[in-house]
Formats: sequence, C-alpha cells, structure tokens
Amino acid sequence: MNPVIVQQGRSPLILAMPHVGLDIPGDIFSRLSEVGKSRADADWHIERLYDGLVPDATVVRATFHRTVIDANRDPSGASLYPGQNTTGLVPMTDFDGLPLWQEGEEPDAAEIEARREAYHQPYHAALAAEIERVRALHGVAVLYDCHSIRSLIPFLFEGRLPDFNIGTDNGKTCDPRIEAAAAEVAAGADGYSHVVNGRFRGGWTTRHYGKPAENIHALQMELAQSAYLTTESAPFAYDDEKTERLRIHLKAILTRMVAIAPELQSAR
Repeated sequence: MNPVIVQQGRSPLILAMPHVGLDIPGDIFSRLSEVGKSRADADWHIERLYDGLVPDATVVRATFHRTVIDANRDPSGASLYPGQNTTGLVPMTDFDGLPLWQEGEEPDAAEIEARREAYHQPYHAALAAEIERVRALHGVAVLYDCHSIRSLIPFLFEGRLPDFNIGTDNGKTCDPRIEAAAAEVAAGADGYSHVVNGRFRGGWTTRHYGKPAENIHALQMELAQSAYLTTESAPFAYDDEKTERLRIHLKAILTRMVAIAPELQSAR
C-alpha cells in the first residue's frame, strides 16, 4: 500500500487530507473489534467535497485509515487536548469511547513505532516536501488541513458541533488575514454556523507546520458531517444537494486564501 497520494499544483495552496484513507492491512484488520472494522471514524468523502474547488491546488492525501495510525497526531504520542477526551496516535477507542481492538490485540509500543515509520512518516515527508516546493515557487505556502466529523459526539464535546470549525491554535499558525478570511466567509454563509478555535483548534499538522514568520500559514477546517452527508452513520452517503450548497462557501474560503497569499510574505 502506498501510504500517501500527492497531486501537485502550482498555486500557493496545499490541501492536506490525513483522515480520508480507508485502507487497513489484513493483519491489522483481523485484530479489530466489530466497531473498529466499521471504519466509521473517517473524514468521509472529503476528497470529493473539495475536488476542483480552486485551480491548481496541491493535494496530499493519506490512503490508510486512522485506526492504523493517525496522521494528524503528534508522533511522540503527546495529547493535542490535555485533560479532554480525544484519540491517540494509534487510537484504542472510537469517538464514542468504544474499544477498537479485540481483547488482547491492542498494538504495543514497538508496533506503534513500526506503523509510525511505515505510514505516519511517509505521509508527513510528502507533505513537508510539498510545502517546501510551494514556498520555493511563491515565497509563501498556505496549508489548509481538511477534516470532518459527526456533529454529535458526547464523548468528545457537548452539544452539537457548528458546521464550520476553524482552527489556528488560537491564532498562532497563520497570519490573522487567513483566519479572518475563513471566518468572514463562514459567518456570511446563510444557514450555517461556525466557530473559530472552539473544540477543534487545529491538530498536529496545523500546529507543526504553521509558522507564519517562515511564510508557512496553516489552518484546519473541521466540518460537521451533517452539512454534507445524507446521514452521519453507515453508509455515510454523499448528499449532492447539501454539498452543492456547501461547496460554494468552501470555494469562497479557498479563493480568498489564494488571493491573500502574495500579501503574506515576510523577511526570512
């Protein structure tokens, strides 16, 4: 299995998709619980949702499911949200706190390290290479980390999640103009809700790569799956009518970011 697929573009924009993959090698799949085998905790159809929204964007997409290893977690295993329920580098539970592994089949530290080398590291090597390539072309790179999640998950957060969840680690990972552009479009999207740096402030990808002083600007967009799926349960069907409406606003966000990019260069 190739752990990462790269579609190179020539614009300043990079779309990262660490959670769209559904591949689970057979030796791992056989050890999963029925909950784990369902693959439910994926960013369903995100690659289709963003396809063709803006011209010439680079796309870096993981092919492996996050149960194998989570490409948006700190490779050290450190929690992104200390003190809050979350899932780890290799998750032991799903988003509802249910076991992903059959009893006694959980991966140990050595196996987790092997998976990090086989999957997590190649994904991030490819992403880092594309960031450097794009920055060399334009003097600046804008990294937009694409995500989605069920709108109701009591184990992870209270109440219903807003439709647009914009994360910049409280403004640390990008120029304020990038955050403002996304927030302004989301706020003006009729019928949709949004929040900036709410429950999801940006995962490891956003926090690791977002270095505005080095002309790398990163933002995570966590979409509520209710905004574009027919239902937030199997078979997680893509809703053409919902997505047609949502894509208008996503296109506006990405278009604004590309337009702002030339203004973002700082002395290095």
